[in-house]
Amino acid sequence: MSGTFTWDTDGNWGALDSAGRSFDRDRWQARLDELRAAHHVPGASLAVLADGHLHELAGGVLHRGTGVEVTTDSIFQSGSIAKVYTATLIMRLADEGRLDLDAPVVDVLPEFATPDPEATRTITPRQLLSHTGGVTNDFTHDSGRGDDCLAKYVEAARNVALDCPPGTAVSYGSLGYVVLGRLVEVLTGTTWDQALKDLLFTPLGLEHSMTLPEEALRFRVAMSHLGEGGADPDPAPAWDLMPRSAGPYGRVLISAGDVARLARMHLDGGTAPDGTRVLSAAAVAAMQHREVDVPDKWTVSADGWGLGWTLYDWDGVAGYGHDGASIGQYAYLRVVPQANLALVLLTNGGSARLLYADLFRELLGELAGVTMPAPFGPPAQPITVDLTPYAGVYKREGVVITVTGDGRMRYEFVDGMKDLSPPLDMELTPVSPGVFAAAGAGPSFSEDYMPVVFSTLSTGTKCVYVGMRATPLV
Repeated sequence: MSGTFTWDTDGNWGALDSAGRSFDRDRWQARLDELRAAHHVPGASLAVLADGHLHELAGGVLHRGTGVEVTTDSIFQSGSIAKVYTATLIMRLADEGRLDLDAPVVDVLPEFATPDPEATRTITPRQLLSHTGGVTNDFTHDSGRGDDCLAKYVEAARNVALDCPPGTAVSYGSLGYVVLGRLVEVLTGTTWDQALKDLLFTPLGLEHSMTLPEEALRFRVAMSHLGEGGADPDPAPAWDLMPRSAGPYGRVLISAGDVARLARMHLDGGTAPDGTRVLSAAAVAAMQHREVDVPDKWTVSADGWGLGWTLYDWDGVAGYGHDGASIGQYAYLRVVPQANLALVLLTNGGSARLLYADLFRELLGELAGVTMPAPFGPPAQPITVDLTPYAGVYKREGVVITVTGDGRMRYEFVDGMKDLSPPLDMELTPVSPGVFAAAGAGPSFSEDYMPVVFSTLSTGTKCVYVGMRATPLV
């Protein structure tokens, strides 16, 4: 990295670009506080990596009950941003020749299985990284707190039905990342948690990153908050409601600055600040290569998927990143390579999606010349789309979606998921042929409307995307 290195007021090292541009810290702190209050977000931490210089800001409280303030070194739950960490681990093992991304998972992990024997024989790590392996998202299994929790999860998942046949569509699936985490364990001979420390946290100097609650308690930790949009939320009944087995897909405990430091390694072609090579430049590029287009371009603002990364196309400006949600905490990471920019926002409740949209729209516009898409929703001039061709019952593991020709949709959790939430009954408003807006999902997830996208698997089977999950017509 070129540039003159310096230290900012928080003791973070970075670099000033040749134009000597500066980050107006006071202005952005005031804007973070203003937007956070407007959207009823109790606390937030923001990291901005601009031209190699890291700026860390924070505001609000970690817990509305205790009033403890958020600081820049506070720890939040990352949700699905954890998938980027697991993907980076997998790519490091591939770099070292210990894993072939295109060989069947069962070659390394013979205990891996699905109810479809042919799928079991063919699913690859590359497909799991890019969410094209067909495995589901909706299998939350508490396999205990022991070091064998991932092995037990993989065993329990053997009878979990696929969302769709491997290679036929992109369907967001957390189960696959537990399988990837178990691959890491088998290949390193240690736990996923320890491998993350040895192969990423230590070489990158990530001193405010961990995976277990007892480790997080050394620091100031954000409490989740729950409640309806438009009002201050209340503290959740428990701090961490996810099992240990969720680690590879949903629980790395981090500060915003540490997420930015991970992003810095990817921006720097795989090297740590001291020059240590963590990933090859080829592996870094492979993670950003588009493996698959995404029919649902609105739920997580995705245009495509790479190997772990969500990929964005902002009117020709390429970017990558990931979103995360962890039962009351919401996290956002955006990286713009051509601007040498990374943005990280961590929150602990409220209308976090609206805070992200407003704040990142301004930051990306000013610091990278990026224009984010307008919020998803029906067009100003209503259009008429016949829903009859899309009517029917769609089913995947744990979920049944019923669409009627009169514009109604019922989203219902069933079987082992039936107690997760009451059924959701929504009215579908057309956005374009095959794309509809459903109200009532909550502003933390989809601003004002939830996208409902009808598509077709490569096998010819119709499906509907809700929350980036492909659910086939039955």
